[in-house]
Amino acid sequence: MTQISATPTEQQLRGEMDTARRNRRQIRTWLWVVVFTLFALVLVGGATRLTESGLSITQWKPIHGVIPPLNDAEWQEEFALYKQIPQYSQLNSDMTVEGFKSIFWWEWAHRLLARSIGMVFALPLAWFWLRGKVETGLKLPLVGILALGGFQGFIGWWMVSSGLADRTEVSQYRLATHLVIACLIFASCVWIARGLSPHSNDKPPASCSKTMAAAIAIMALFQIYLGALVAGLDAGLSYNTWPLMDGAVVPSDLFIQQPAWINIFENPKTVQFIHRCGAYVLFAMVFVHMLYSLARGAGTTHARRSVLLFVLVTLQASIGIVTLLMQVPVVWGVAHQGGALIVLGFALAHWRGFIGEYPWEMRIKERQ
Repeated sequence: MTQISATPTEQQLRGEMDTARRNRRQIRTWLWVVVFTLFALVLVGGATRLTESGLSITQWKPIHGVIPPLNDAEWQEEFALYKQIPQYSQLNSDMTVEGFKSIFWWEWAHRLLARSIGMVFALPLAWFWLRGKVETGLKLPLVGILALGGFQGFIGWWMVSSGLADRTEVSQYRLATHLVIACLIFASCVWIARGLSPHSNDKPPASCSKTMAAAIAIMALFQIYLGALVAGLDAGLSYNTWPLMDGAVVPSDLFIQQPAWINIFENPKTVQFIHRCGAYVLFAMVFVHMLYSLARGAGTTHARRSVLLFVLVTLQASIGIVTLLMQVPVVWGVAHQGGALIVLGFALAHWRGFIGEYPWEMRIKERQ
């Protein structure tokens, strides 16, 4: 039997589909590189906070600030600027230039990496755009991420400026805002990259599976916000016992400040307790989601991912407990922050898996 060859129109459509797949693969790879770079940035940011290095650079120089001090005179000049802020006079008045260098390099690396991410995102986006590789439905979201990244630079300086006049550390409110925006940029890149990836054809274990996955991802982000408040108040340096806190399941004096709501944001004891409770809630949500997925859809891709998500959350909870018991050493504190991002990223990818791949703008017509 003679095989009927494809018509030119069908050949053209197949070629266009192959091109579209290749474009998606390239954009997806680029976005995962951005995600990895953002992950590294958040880790360096966490180390900068834990080493109390964030106020070592007292000026915002988006361009000139790329170049660090290159000689003794420039180091003395930078150190003199640091001596003018309360953190030096109240906490580090015995610091030498060599000691100042140790905190300067953390903040400088954090800012340099932040600037680099702008280039890692903007330049490839421009190249993909000019080459016609960006699908119409992705243009606005990608531009939105770029704009949010630019806004994050302003938020970073807004955060640092809160500790240059009347405080010895940055405002916990601004620190939490800065971290949450970083997580939103991270989450957006994960969401788009996952949407450009092939998806399983397995059906959700239950009608509520997608809703449960969405709730878990949102709770993971909220838990990161609570963790930022803990970090901003140095709340992890006290009440370093578990499972009891201050000798009780529910400690006293949680609402000692007035008005009562202010304790949620400014009382270190209350903030740490709420963060603990948030961890318990997230753990319970993931555990129930896993059991439900295994009961309704054992063997499916979604069920297997629910198990992996539970493992990640369990590991993250364990790291959090160790970090607390050890009074937040830098290595464990950074590991805990990194673990939070991994949980958030996987929870988002798991949620996105229930929605399916982005619809193709070009589809091959089935042959009659």
